[in-house]
Order: sequence, then structure tokens, then C-alpha cells
Amino acid sequence: MEMEDQMESQKRRGLSKEDLISDRNGSLGCIGWFIVILSGFFTFLLFPITVWFCLKIVQEYERAVIFRLGRITDRKAKGPGIFFVLPCTDSFVKVDLRTISFDIPPQEVLTKDSVTICVDGVVYFRVNDPISSVANVANADFSTRLLAQTTLRNVLGTKSLAEVLSDREQIAHSMQESLDEATDDWGIKVERVEIKDVKLPTQMQRAMAAEAEATREARAKVIAAEGEMNASRALKEASLVIAESPSALQLRYLQTLNTIAAEKNSTIVFPLPMDVLSHFMKK
Repeated sequence: MEMEDQMESQKRRGLSKEDLISDRNGSLGCIGWFIVILSGFFTFLLFPITVWFCLKIVQEYERAVIFRLGRITDRKAKGPGIFFVLPCTDSFVKVDLRTISFDIPPQEVLTKDSVTICVDGVVYFRVNDPISSVANVANADFSTRLLAQTTLRNVLGTKSLAEVLSDREQIAHSMQESLDEATDDWGIKVERVEIKDVKLPTQMQRAMAAEAEATREARAKVIAAEGEMNASRALKEASLVIAESPSALQLRYLQTLNTIAAEKNSTIVFPLPMDVLSHFMKK
């Protein structure tokens, strides 16, 4: 059962069954072992000189993937610190484990509603498995950058313009899941994806601005109409109150005169009720 689990794990990393069995037995073949023993013998014989070629150092944020006669030793990266390699038979590749960020170049994308937009973003990723990042892909960093560009175009192609402008977080999360799943075999962990800017054509910007302006004007007209309607109702109620008591109209005239006099005007227009003028006209 344990052997089957290890086979399945190694197959996910791009390794065949034969590689797993050979790695488990640790066999390099007769010629391979002869070369390793010969290299070790000369290393020990010329130790004061070869020691400077055998000792290697990697930083805390680095790991070293060692190849011995073309095979990865121990299926485990070395480091951090000092490690020992055999000259002529061993070679190693340093892998940086720090988080790397890069900008996605602006991509012209045709949205679901046939609008051409220009979108760029930023991706944060790190190497999660040094062995897979060296053995399963030629250049993990460059491959991740190219995949991020195509993923951005594919995801935005299924969204409308309104969704692109309003649901940036959802789009970024969808891109992160797609990239993380695709780069899992490469030993890459995509930590975060962000949409930086969405550029619209000039004509589209003008059309959206005109639409927004028309919408606001329509709302302003509706609010003004509602205000006129409320004012007319208030005036109707006031006229009914004045009609019940004619003296209230005279008090309103006096209040108007008091307001005009407070402003210190040189001319005062005094309104007279029509019923008063009609009384004089009859005489």
C-alpha cells in the first residue's frame, strides 16, 4: 500500500514507474557506481585541493537540487547551509523559494458582450516544490508568466463589461484558482492575483458618460416633479384653511408687509383685496 502511494505521488510529479523503482533501489548501474567511486577516490586523494570544489553553500531562502550522473539524488532538495558534492559527477541547480511578483502585460480582450477592453494585472507566486520546478518544466518562472497572460484572456472572455468593472475580486479569485491548479505539477504555488487597470475605448467612455449624465438628469426631473406635487398639495391645504377664515388673508398681508419692511426697501407694494375694491366701486 505504501509503495502504491509513493508511485502515485511520483507519477503526479511527472515520474514513471521505472524511475520510482530505480530510485527506491538507489541503483546507478555498474558503470555509474564505478564512476562515482572513482570520483570519490580522486576527491579523497586530492582533498586539500578538491575541498574547495566539493563544499557548496545555499542561502536560507534557497534550495539546491543535486543531479548525480543526470539523476536527482534522494529526491529531496538540499539546504539551507553547506552541502557536499562530488566533482565531475554531481551538478546542482539553485531554486529561489521567495515570493515573486510580476506584471501581466496589458491584454486586449473581447468581452462576452463584444466590447474590446485592455486589462493588466499582477501575480504573486513562489516555488513550493523545488524538485518539480526543475524536473517537470524547463523554465518555471517564464512558463508561469505566459500562462498568466492566457488565463487572463480566457477568464475575461467569459465576462461582460459590467461584470469586469464591478466583480474584479471574483475575477482575480477565479484566475488564482486556475493558475494554481495548472502550475501544481510545476511545483508552483500561486498566492495572489490582482486586476490592476481596465482601459476602455474613448468612444465607449463617452457613451458611458452620456448614459450616466442622462440617468442623473432623469432622476433630477423626477425629484423636481415630486417637489412640485408636494408643494401644490401644501398650497391646496393652506387655501382651504384661509377660505374658512377671511381674516386669515388679512393677517397674511400684514405678515408680508412686515417681511418687506425688514429689508428697508424704499418702495413698498401694498396688495389690496379684491373684495375691498369692489365695495368702493359699487358706491
